[in-house]
This record gives sequence, structure tokens and C-alpha cells, in this order.
Amino acid sequence: MVGFAAGGGLALGLAAFMAAQRAAELLLSAANARRLRAMGAVEAGREHYRWIVGLHAAFLLSLAAEGAASRPPAAWPWVLALFALAQALRYWAIAALGRRWTTRVWVLPGASLVRRGPYRFLRHPNYVAVMAEFVAAPLAAGAYLTLLVFAPLNAWLLWRVRIPAEEAALGG
Repeated sequence: MVGFAAGGGLALGLAAFMAAQRAAELLLSAANARRLRAMGAVEAGREHYRWIVGLHAAFLLSLAAEGAASRPPAAWPWVLALFALAQALRYWAIAALGRRWTTRVWVLPGASLVRRGPYRFLRHPNYVAVMAEFVAAPLAAGAYLTLLVFAPLNAWLLWRVRIPAEEAALGG
């Protein structure tokens, strides 16, 4: 019974943290999008955005539900360290983009691509962070079905849909 409580608490904590994080990011994104639109930016890739939102919502629900009934692996602290590194990468990417960061693809005519922060080393650091989250959170909580279903779906959506749309819009 101790494993159930520990797993459930960890899973619910991770899901709640990520849900709060996503809510805060949506507020920041909306504010940045308003500024970008006022500067003449245009949105691209709008048609796939709802799939990203839906996938993230379903992932968080699955993580909470499965994790509440699971036992975390003995190595969960190490997996949480990977999760923490993903968070650091995510916020480094957000900081590097500054007021140009959004959850949608906004193209500001004439603006050059950002090449500072993690963008010096990675083309899509935020997506690397998201993939690490989709692996680390379920692993830490012992939610293996969530991992097996949502990590591949997220990878496919990012690498086959979102990134090509972003690259086409940004001229990359």
C-alpha cells in the first residue's frame, strides 16, 4: 500500500505541476502573441495546434490516472533529475526567445531566427524538453502505458507535423 500512495502522490504531483506550468505558459504565450500580432506577425500551422493541446491534456490525465495506481521504480529520483533538466532547458529556451516565445507558430516578417541560448546548440530545444518530459514523468511515476502511448504520439506530432510546419513558416 505504501507504493500505491507514493506512486499516486508522485504522479498526481507531476501532473498538477505540468498542468499549472502549461496554464502559465498559455497566459505568457497569449500575451506574446498579442504583441507579435500588433507588430505584424502572422500565425502559421494553426490547423495542428488543437492536436497538440489535446495530446498534452490527454497525457496529463493518463499520467495522473495510471500513476495513481502504479508504483514508481526504485530509480525514480534519477528520472526526476532528467525531468528537472528538461524544465531547465524549457525555461532557457523560453528566456532566449523572450517576447517572441509562444505555443503557436507566429512569424514576424523581417525578423531573423534566434541563435542565442540553447538555440546555439539545438534547433528545437523546447521540443527536446517536451520529449524528455513525456518520457521522464511517466517513468518516474511508474506509468508505463502512458509512456508507451504518449511519447511516440508526441514524437510523431512534433517531428512529422509541428516542426515541418514551423520550418516552412520560418524559412528553415
